[in-house]
This record gives sequence, structure tokens and C-alpha cells, in this order.
Amino acid sequence: MATILRSWSYQYQWLYDAVSRIAALSVGGEGQFRQLALQGLSINSQTKILDLCCGSGQATQVLVQYSQNVIALDASPLSLQRAKNNVPEAEYVEAFAEDMPFADNSFDLVHTSVAMHEMKPQQLRQIFQQVYRVLKPGGIFTLVDFHAPTNPLFWPGISIFMWLFETETAWELINTDLLGLLRSFDFQELQQLLYAGGSLQVIQVKK
Repeated sequence: MATILRSWSYQYQWLYDAVSRIAALSVGGEGQFRQLALQGLSINSQTKILDLCCGSGQATQVLVQYSQNVIALDASPLSLQRAKNNVPEAEYVEAFAEDMPFADNSFDLVHTSVAMHEMKPQQLRQIFQQVYRVLKPGGIFTLVDFHAPTNPLFWPGISIFMWLFETETAWELINTDLLGLLRSFDFQELQQLLYAGGSLQVIQVKK
């Protein structure tokens, strides 16, 4: 059950940014956090990338440093306006992740950062189906999000964070076998890495 801080973090950009920076300290800071899902991938200036559920453009800002072909999608007009102001180099699309307005086999890479925990289970399945559809054969889907801590020392921290800022969907996600779910859509597993005592997961899978 989230508190008023959740609403404030979406209303005030400075608060959202501050929370993001603090949360990223567990993996060495925000710069390191934004690079985690891209490690080991071959990305060049022509790689066609979709930043899925881009929010205010924190991940978009990193992706445009790799490629000149970055499209960022979000359902929130406010978030998209912030992202456009923060990262004008990308192209922006207002749409729901579970109903993307893109042709089949459009992207080399689809990336989503700390967004899937906002989705209900049925939405999550629809989104993964859409990601598979819009990826080119051999394309990569990268996902960063919460995970149930493997180190008991991290449970108090993530529990307090979720109580302050998240809803029940975040708890549902950490109890979901995301790799198993992705395999059910015929994604091939590349790797799953855990950070911050297991409370953060980075997944790379291939179509």
C-alpha cells in the first residue's frame, strides 16, 4: 500500500529523481544502474531501440548515447513531455505498452527499466506478447526490475521502499517467475543477473 510519497514522486520531478538516485546507490550510482541491462550487447548508431514505458526519460538519455534510432513509449502525457524536454534526441509515442502501435519485427532492442512492477499480471502477459511481436528475429529484450532479495539483510529496505512508493503489483512481480513467463512466449534466455542482495534483477532474452 503506497503512501502519499508515491503521488508526490510522480507530481514532482525533483523528488522522483532524488528517489531514483538514492535507490541506485546499492549498485554503484545511477550511471552504473542505467548501464546494467546493456552490458554485453552489440549496439551501434543504427540499432533500432524501443524504450518501453520510458517515464521521464532517464533510460532514454542513456540509450541515445548508443543509437540515433531510439523511440520512447509511455502512456502518460506528463511523463512524455518531461522526457521530450530532458532528451529531445529521441522520438516519442504516447501509447499503452500492451497495445503498441508498431509493425511486427520493428526493433533490434526493446528495453524497459523499473516499469513492469506497475503492471497487473494480465497486463504483463500482454506486454511480453507485444514485445515479442515488435522485436525482429534475433532481437533482444532487456528488463530491469525488482526481485525478491536473496540476502535477508535487504528485505527491510525493499519492504520499506515498497510500502512508501509502490502498490500491490510490485509485490506480485517479485513473486513472479519472469524468466519462466518469458519462456512461455518463446523467448530464449541469455542471462538473468541479480544485484543489491538479489533485490534487483536484470534479464536479457532473445527472440
